[in-house]
Amino acid sequence: MRILIHDLSPQEFTALGLTVDSDTTVISDNGTIKNCIGCFGCWIKTPGMCVIKDDYRNMGQLLSKCDELIIISSCLYGSYSPFVRNVLDRSISFLLPYFMHKNGETHHKNRYNNHFTLSVHFYGNDITEAERETAKELVAANSINFHCHENRVYFYHNLQSVKEELH
Repeated sequence: MRILIHDLSPQEFTALGLTVDSDTTVISDNGTIKNCIGCFGCWIKTPGMCVIKDDYRNMGQLLSKCDELIIISSCLYGSYSPFVRNVLDRSISFLLPYFMHKNGETHHKNRYNNHFTLSVHFYGNDITEAERETAKELVAANSINFHCHENRVYFYHNLQSVKEELH
């Protein structure tokens, strides 16, 4: 299964003309997402599922079935848009609260025996070189934290360029 997380308006997403098959789950902003409150309920009270009851509470379970995670986001200071960042924060239930050491760093253990590929498509008119480097480091860190097989990062000046790459 593929998961596509994006911060585009419905009109922008339609204009991309992406082929979304039955094996792709699209996560977009429907206006109901609530912020992660850092309560760790997804680890303790409802393992694997966020305690906040909205359409994004099952992100950890979705990632447990994912082969490929694709993110399309505006690049803001070398990071994701607020919506995409919020979705990733709400995905922490994919991991366990227990720690392990990997490459001399401390990371959470996997809850599920699943590893996926991560590709991030950042767009924006004026992404600086410093923002590009920050974004690459962020995606690499996310890839380690989510136990991904590999990660790829792309930068585009506009959504038309994203459309050309993803087709």
